[in-house]
Amino acid sequence: MQLALGTVQFGLDYGVANTDGKMDTTTMTSILQQAWAKGIDTLDTAISYGESEKRLGMTNVEDWRIVTKLPEIPNECTNINTWILNQVQKSLLRLRVTRISALLLHRPDQLLESNGVEIWKALQDLKQKNIVEKIGFSVYDCNQLDALWDSFQPDIIQMPYNLLDQRFMISGWMKKMNDAGVEIHVRSIFLQGLLLMSKSDRPEKFNHWKEIWEVLDAWLLEYDITAVEAAIGFAMDNPYIDKIVVGVDNIQQLEEILSITLKSKVVHPPKSLNISDVRLINPSQWNKLS
Repeated sequence: MQLALGTVQFGLDYGVANTDGKMDTTTMTSILQQAWAKGIDTLDTAISYGESEKRLGMTNVEDWRIVTKLPEIPNECTNINTWILNQVQKSLLRLRVTRISALLLHRPDQLLESNGVEIWKALQDLKQKNIVEKIGFSVYDCNQLDALWDSFQPDIIQMPYNLLDQRFMISGWMKKMNDAGVEIHVRSIFLQGLLLMSKSDRPEKFNHWKEIWEVLDAWLLEYDITAVEAAIGFAMDNPYIDKIVVGVDNIQQLEEILSITLKSKVVHPPKSLNISDVRLINPSQWNKLS
């Protein structure tokens, strides 16, 4: 199964389209059971996702393939190796597992700082000790890969990819990493739910990109597909992607996504949907919009 289940909703009140807040335990358990039953075997989480790891551990995820992320290493840290090992051991305890399938750096730019080599060596040590199977990082733009690749080649990488944000594909980075045997995970295929919102529900601050929404709506109408179908089909059509991380707020959303993956209909989007305006395609910039 190409899908991986994102778990930020399990630990935080997350997403521009989320109106339900942090998920209750009953809903979370149902989602995990249904996902596993349908062949999803990978969970994407992070130490910084609130109580996500702890709540996952309480539901028995020992058989899952777990990808977690290491937070930013404090500037005052005097022993990086010990700090990283301590963080990972705490993750293992919270998750109630003995091994992590993949460990990603949440802020890989730290590898370019004075302690970068030491950080990478600490991750490699975890691999050698069989505590972690693969190491890598979560990136936000191509410039990060330009700077990191020659010195810190990952086993696994996670990046944003959706109808509006095709930077890693068009730049050639996806093919380059695939050719090098790097496992590629993509996130934000719904752009935190923004791509799925109707005109009336979309926050006014996004009206600056009115023309983009008009192109998207016209395309969906022309081919009689929903925004969810378009977003999933677009990601599944990419031959370089190993896992598509999807987060859901309830069991109905999961079932809808699973049903879409069984369809073979893929409609290629208009080229004008592909934009580079980080104010829109990078959610960390949204709080600056007015």
